[in-house]
Amino acid sequence: MPRLMPDTGPQRVLALSNLVFTVGSGLYLTAGVLYFTEAVGLPAGQVGLGLAVAGLVSLALAVAVGHLADRRGARGVYAATLVAQSLATAAFLSTAAFWPFVLVVSVASAAKAAGTAARSPLIRHYGGDRPQEFRAYLRAVTNVGVSVGALGAGWAVQVGTVTSYRLLVVGLSVSCAAAALVLLALPPVTPAAAADGPRRAALRDRPYLLLTALDGVMAVQFKVLTVAVPLWLIGATAAPRWLVSGTMLTCTVIVVAFQVRASRGVDSPAAGGRAYRRAGMAFLLSCSLIPLAAGVPGRVATGVLLGAVVVHTVGELWHAAAGFEVSFGLAPERATGQYLGVFGMGAGLAEAFGPGLLIWLCIDRGRPGWYVMGALFAVTGLAAPPAVRWAERRRTAAGPERVPVTAAS
Repeated sequence: MPRLMPDTGPQRVLALSNLVFTVGSGLYLTAGVLYFTEAVGLPAGQVGLGLAVAGLVSLALAVAVGHLADRRGARGVYAATLVAQSLATAAFLSTAAFWPFVLVVSVASAAKAAGTAARSPLIRHYGGDRPQEFRAYLRAVTNVGVSVGALGAGWAVQVGTVTSYRLLVVGLSVSCAAAALVLLALPPVTPAAAADGPRRAALRDRPYLLLTALDGVMAVQFKVLTVAVPLWLIGATAAPRWLVSGTMLTCTVIVVAFQVRASRGVDSPAAGGRAYRRAGMAFLLSCSLIPLAAGVPGRVATGVLLGAVVVHTVGELWHAAAGFEVSFGLAPERATGQYLGVFGMGAGLAEAFGPGLLIWLCIDRGRPGWYVMGALFAVTGLAAPPAVRWAERRRTAAGPERVPVTAAS
């Protein structure tokens, strides 16, 4: 288990803000897709397309906001993204058609991606000697919050009324606003003057861009438990509906217990590459198990799905640890926001194309689609170690301080 409290006051503020935010996120992550399909009445294909558009909108904004956080101060920029996400989420309640859905979900997704980039300089500044480990701690805190939210989401899915689903949206909106208020207790980080070099150095770092793309493909795995499994469980299996929440809780409990420990074993970019490889193999196995839950009695389906989720979550631990190490370890310190904003584009690609890809491949095409998805994860994991070696050779040849940077964190 991770330690209960961080070492310093600023770390505790960041952890508390993160906890408040992720309670609401747990409500939405567990049943957000079902809100739009069950309560709003949009077809699953339209929801996948809308989420793809939203992900594309968020891609470029994350880089720009990360650069802004480097230059103007990360605390204020991060708080502003949380407020924007709160307002956009509240607008979900008035959404009743496809194009309004696309608009509001695009704003919410862009604010979330921008917030991730803006928070990165804060993590690096207040994270101590190894901000990667503090980031892992925050992920454990994230899963505590998500597990609490998942309980509420399980109730909403089991009740299945429009009102119960709308309460999920209200919970996320309130949590975003409250998380921004908590940040007022965090000392601001004074940015240093811009360094010489290209304004968008991270976009010229080809090895880093390749790792961003690989991480983006693997980041589709986050949508497996929040998009594909709920739709598969309800539409193709005899498992009870409450298991939508149960699968999420299983994942979050494992992450809370083991994410910090898993990250301590991934202490260099090379180790991160190997962790990507192990993660890809785990996702291949989980994607081979999930389709076996169809066409069997409810109890058997429940056992199969829970077993698959355990395997998937082990892969998720390795994937997250790899991403923490590679993204921070290969980024110049004074351009953390910019580089982490670029790396976040990978997650943005997963946000954009992951839901639609999973619905098209795994839900519409059934078992063969699950096997193809697992193979894609495995191939991506195998490609990561040589990509990391390329990035390390580049940095060794140039020297870490000669990589162009633009701003201080």
